Amino acid sequence: MSAQVFTLPDLGEGLTEAELVRWLVAVGDTVAVDAPVAEVETAKAMVEVPSPFGGVVAQLHGAEGATLAVGEPLISVTTEEAATTEETPSAAEQTYVEEERAGSGNVLIGYGTSGGAPSSRRRRRGAAPTSAVPAPAPRDPRGNGDRPAVISPIVRRLARLEGVDLAALAGTGPAGLITRRDVEAAVAAAAPQSPPAPQSPTTQQPPTTQQPPTTQQSLTTQQSPTTQQGPTAPPAPVAEDGVDRRTGLPIRTRVPLTGLRKAVAETLSRSRSEIPEATTWVDVDATALLELRAQLGARGAAPGVLAMVARFVVAGLARFPELNSRVDTGRGEITHLDGVHLGIAAQTDRGLVVPAVRDAHRLGMRGLDSEIRRLTAAARAGTATAAELSGGSFTLNNYGVLGVDGSAAIINHPEAAILGMGRILPRPWVVDGEIVARQIVQLSLVFDHRVCDGGTAGGFLRFVADAVESPASAMADL
Repeated sequence: MSAQVFTLPDLGEGLTEAELVRWLVAVGDTVAVDAPVAEVETAKAMVEVPSPFGGVVAQLHGAEGATLAVGEPLISVTTEEAATTEETPSAAEQTYVEEERAGSGNVLIGYGTSGGAPSSRRRRRGAAPTSAVPAPAPRDPRGNGDRPAVISPIVRRLARLEGVDLAALAGTGPAGLITRRDVEAAVAAAAPQSPPAPQSPTTQQPPTTQQPPTTQQSLTTQQSPTTQQGPTAPPAPVAEDGVDRRTGLPIRTRVPLTGLRKAVAETLSRSRSEIPEATTWVDVDATALLELRAQLGARGAAPGVLAMVARFVVAGLARFPELNSRVDTGRGEITHLDGVHLGIAAQTDRGLVVPAVRDAHRLGMRGLDSEIRRLTAAARAGTATAAELSGGSFTLNNYGVLGVDGSAAIINHPEAAILGMGRILPRPWVVDGEIVARQIVQLSLVFDHRVCDGGTAGGFLRFVADAVESPASAMADL
């Protein structure tokens, strides 16, 4: 018998690392080809990684919560045939090696397996693998088994750093899910009533060179050679003793910038540094839109307001294609896209994600409603695929569900624009010279000023606003 080492495969979408959320097998377990062995979290999604080898698990490379780079060892599997065919790899192994070298996005399932092998192994969290060989016992997702109900690796890491026993916590999230807020509440409850006062910043800092300047010092004084010697980089804002160097306040917790949070930070930072954005907005009377939705509901399931607005957005992008484009700085051109993959911003426990309704221009209002509901539910459950969480060409953001009226959103790089919709509220409105109560919503458009000027952006925003105010006539023209 000989052990075959399975490395973390190329997960597609240009991702180079993943966080090991949990093992689905243990040393000594028997696994089949394509049976899931680990659950990992990338910057795009939570995915299960199947084994390209069948046999007995010999070694698990890495602890839960660790970050692994693509190509690093993940699991070692002892196979019977490996000892007799060491110089002639099997067809499955050859396919696996070829896919790894090619960097394809297909390495997560079907490593050259026969037609009889299952083509997908995505399961609900905690469900047992559907393989023909013995599999590890299922784990209770609600925390009454051998693991507490925790989805986010950030929550687990925070609990480890603070010494919180997750098994002793009762989660306040859906189905008893333990959230970051639950861990922070446990930390606060365990903290002493009178913590020692932190040392003053002057006693913690080296003199002169690392002393932060007072508010009266000018920028010129801060940068003069007499006050800063050596490298010009500022000192680290956090000291190793758990005290913030700038304020002298004790540090309550540190949250690693990894996984989705890291990807969001990089995307938004790149957007702000590369895209010269501009924002325009308009208040819109959505009374007729809500009345039309009520009429549609009387004849069956009514589409959501977001789906109705999405239909108008797609129609508006057909008339103003500049906003459904990309800026290719390498080629020095603006690329207008043929078709719309409509991104829908969704807030989840893992952070903000943008699943994309592919070919939204081919869907009607009810089709858009169905896809938006499916994708947002999958995103919040952590089951959306990497392909579903990427590839958008324009983003629609309904921040009204957060209870706010407006926002200057950040464009989802490398897209060219994002349309935001606030909450719908009854407000005084002038109709035919009289002040009446109407249902008002604010729409805001943030656009890349390189792809168009204000006339185009205003024309698109006005088109969507007019469709919201007169939805029946707009639908007749679509």
